[in-house]
Amino acid sequence: MTHMTSGTDVLTEKKARAKKVLKAMKTLYPDAKTELEYGSPYQLLVAVVMSAQATDKSVNIATDKLFEVYPDAFSMAKATPEDVEQYMMNVNLHHNKARNVVRLSQLLVERHDGEVPNDFEAILALPGAGRKTANVVLSNVYGMPAIAVDTHVGRLARRLGLSEQMDPNKVEKDLMEVFPKKEWIFLHHSLILHGRRVCFARKPNCPGCLMKGFCPKIGVEAMAGGAEGRKQKAEGRRQKTNGTG
Repeated sequence: MTHMTSGTDVLTEKKARAKKVLKAMKTLYPDAKTELEYGSPYQLLVAVVMSAQATDKSVNIATDKLFEVYPDAFSMAKATPEDVEQYMMNVNLHHNKARNVVRLSQLLVERHDGEVPNDFEAILALPGAGRKTANVVLSNVYGMPAIAVDTHVGRLARRLGLSEQMDPNKVEKDLMEVFPKKEWIFLHHSLILHGRRVCFARKPNCPGCLMKGFCPKIGVEAMAGGAEGRKQKAEGRRQKTNGTG
């Protein structure tokens, strides 16, 4: 007789694994926080908008000069996208981001007296700001419990068997279900750091990972097998070309 695993059993198992994940993250990254550099809520908002499909390092290099010239929404609102773009040349999608940053600054001045609102929907209504942006700003600035799902958090959630979803919004919902609310802010910062330092996208350092004893490594072996298969095919073509196969 085949035993069917119920949804309750699966959730219980995920919560048990989530508890181990949290313990490992607190051991590895007890002081986890965003690596974006900023001096005000407004500057964090701009930095997060700029960080889409870009590294924090490239954004920090750009904002170091950008915020000297345009430190707040009032000064940025008076600029043109062309003025701003010259400070973003090292950041991916700098043309669109310059336009978004200028426009969101104008809207902050018009709607919120130049301040970043303590309101999810209000931030979401700004150009270039999605759920991740709103979650990062609200959690870091106002201490609101939130899980910001970027590529690292999504990847780790799937590899750890905590979510099967590709949609960041659905991954966020899955993680919120298995982790205590009071840990959400720490969780997304620590998972991002682990994704950057250990659980790499292409070649994760599983042997050097503190979670190797309980991580199901979902998708990792298949990825490695695919890489090995490509390597073998390439070797076969090489031998055939050289007449040794």
